[in-house]
Amino acid sequence: MKAVWYVRNGAAREVLEYGELSDPEPGIGEVRVKLHASGINPSDVKFRLRRPLDFEQIVPHSDGAGTIDYVGPGVGSHRVGQRVWVWNAQWRRPWGTACEYVVLPEVQAVPLPDAMSFEQGACLGIPALTAVQSIRLAGSLAGKTVLVTGAGSAVGHYATQMAVLEGARVIGTAGSGARREDAEQAGAFSVIDYKQTAVGSRVLELTQGAGVDAVIDMDFSSTAALLSENVLKTHGVYVCYGSNTTGVLPVDLKTLLWRSIDLRCFLVYDLLPDDRAACIEKLSGWLEQGRLQHRVAKTFRLRQTAAAHEFVESGSKRGTVVLRI
Repeated sequence: MKAVWYVRNGAAREVLEYGELSDPEPGIGEVRVKLHASGINPSDVKFRLRRPLDFEQIVPHSDGAGTIDYVGPGVGSHRVGQRVWVWNAQWRRPWGTACEYVVLPEVQAVPLPDAMSFEQGACLGIPALTAVQSIRLAGSLAGKTVLVTGAGSAVGHYATQMAVLEGARVIGTAGSGARREDAEQAGAFSVIDYKQTAVGSRVLELTQGAGVDAVIDMDFSSTAALLSENVLKTHGVYVCYGSNTTGVLPVDLKTLLWRSIDLRCFLVYDLLPDDRAACIEKLSGWLEQGRLQHRVAKTFRLRQTAAAHEFVESGSKRGTVVLRI
């Protein structure tokens, strides 16, 4: 089969190789998916650049979509021919979705509605599941006001839509006109240009000084400072799914303590089985009803994977970059 892989960290054009690998065969409880699309997330690029390799050879990318063409022992034959989207393909495994076939545990191949394209299905694994878990952790949102940082990003675009579907009023942040437009199309009633406007004071202005009920945040290293500005109500919920800077970061414990703030952090790769199942069930319901917009930023061919990674690194994408297999 055709595939892309790397055996060392480095720049995309220096380490990504395109060629032939052996077709995989499913084992007990596994399915083989003939991939039609592979989604590229910022984390895939970061892993290639600097994450120590756990295996001698890495086929990158966690997300993708295609058709089950072969099942292993213990998997019902009814699954053959199913259109599916997949998650965590390359998490703690050497073989991701930058290839023609991927073998996965059956549970990691989720039915894809007929109305959705494979390219749209390749957007779901990391972006949509991160958004769903953020919404779940934020609690009941009906009638609440939510601040979604990076509301025009791949995750933020989904989180904004989902919060609105749950009955919330969303304030978003974005750093460009295009991203602000995306956030507005997702349903945000107001979008703050964080490069031009002080976010904290603007949030308080929009909420008549009350602050928001929940924050769904993509970058703890910059957004946590807003806690000192009381943008989050007493007994509010701060949900964090990422940070541009990791390690030891300053946290305003006084505000967290005296305002009884509930700080909830998670890694989408590492959801507990019950949480994962609940996220997939909720997401599948919205997908079947056609309630969500899906934004494919740009498509590339498999042999163009290096150029696709460079496009992700450029920071100019709007949505998810997808390979057509």
